[in-house]
Amino acid sequence: MTSSESTTALSDKLLQPEPLTAEAFAPYGDVIETADRDYFLINQDYTRRYHRLADVDTDKDGSAIISIFRAQVYPRPLQINMMEKHPLGSQAFIPLNQQAFLVVVAPPGDTVTPHDLKAFITNGLQGVNYHKGTWHYPVIALNNDDEFLVVDRSGTGNNCIEVFFNSDQSPVLQT
Repeated sequence: MTSSESTTALSDKLLQPEPLTAEAFAPYGDVIETADRDYFLINQDYTRRYHRLADVDTDKDGSAIISIFRAQVYPRPLQINMMEKHPLGSQAFIPLNQQAFLVVVAPPGDTVTPHDLKAFITNGLQGVNYHKGTWHYPVIALNNDDEFLVVDRSGTGNNCIEVFFNSDQSPVLQT
């Protein structure tokens, strides 16, 4: 292997997060944030309601539930060796401690490869809502004991499909 081939092979395995924006994230889901979003006043004009920032999507056998996840920091370097998807419902992660977190996604589909992956970093005020069937890595906290409000589906059926990559194909997330 030549030096340039070695550099190309290494760069193919590095996954560099980009800032999370609604436009860049649209193929995978919704960005949940209030910046530059419309609102209307409620509660005698003391509350801004940023209405319908994302839709909860479940099949007919499921129902929407709300949970809190308390996440720990993964050891670094983080090798992205698997992805998961939820074919029966959407899944939203909203940070409760206003801390940035990382998101690794791939488009919905029957299969996913390491070349399909894209990484984002939130600004701490943004949440994400993965559309039904979007491939994603589990929540990647940047601080121990970070908490997330999670809105997803409960019900019958297999709503979590995981795919694992060979370690020699797994990209490393740059943090």
